[in-house]
Amino acid sequence: MTFITRKKIGNILYGSMSNLNTSNPIQIVTTPEYRTNGEEFILVKEVPNSKIILDQSNTEHIVIKALTKVLIVPFMGLIDEQYDEILIDKGAAVEFFRVDGNWYILSSDGLKLE
Repeated sequence: MTFITRKKIGNILYGSMSNLNTSNPIQIVTTPEYRTNGEEFILVKEVPNSKIILDQSNTEHIVIKALTKVLIVPFMGLIDEQYDEILIDKGAAVEFFRVDGNWYILSSDGLKLE
């Protein structure tokens, strides 16, 4: 499946075409740990805590919705050039975009920085 991703950050428009390794751009995660695989949206539920690893080799834009506590960790790089990880709580959602090896939060609600 091919997706065209376009995001404007500041005055720069980023765009790319990517072939996803998965046929479904939506993933429901019910495990204690999950590594992204090109999805556009991840819903985390039915587990007390979960760790989502942002894999820059196959993911550049993702939205994560938590129905539990979720620790989000980049495989490489930082989040907003300063955080090794962030923790979101039940009901929160956060949107990330990868630029030059780092992950940037584009939007969020209920975000807790740890």
